[in-house]
Amino acid sequence: MLVFGDPYETSSGTVLITVTRQGRRGGPGRAVGLYTIDSDGVTWTPAVDGGRIALIGACTGFVAAALATLAVVHRPPWPNLTERAMIALAESPKHRR
Repeated sequence: MLVFGDPYETSSGTVLITVTRQGRRGGPGRAVGLYTIDSDGVTWTPAVDGGRIALIGACTGFVAAALATLAVVHRPPWPNLTERAMIALAESPKHRR
């Protein structure tokens, strides 16, 4: 449920009305945005939660790092250095001296 705050008039005649979303079970609400009413008309400015954006970015980075680590552990980017591969490499004409 949206809750509209009391109108606040600035010295220039602009009226500001805050909008919040009511919290669950009477808990604290969360800012949604701000209506600005002036001589040009009404504008809506949404509230931006910088902490939530930073948290999403950090979680995305951690997931990407974990997936990259799993990919390297599963199949490393360096060549396959098994005994059979080393023997074949030593017997190839390109590597004989």
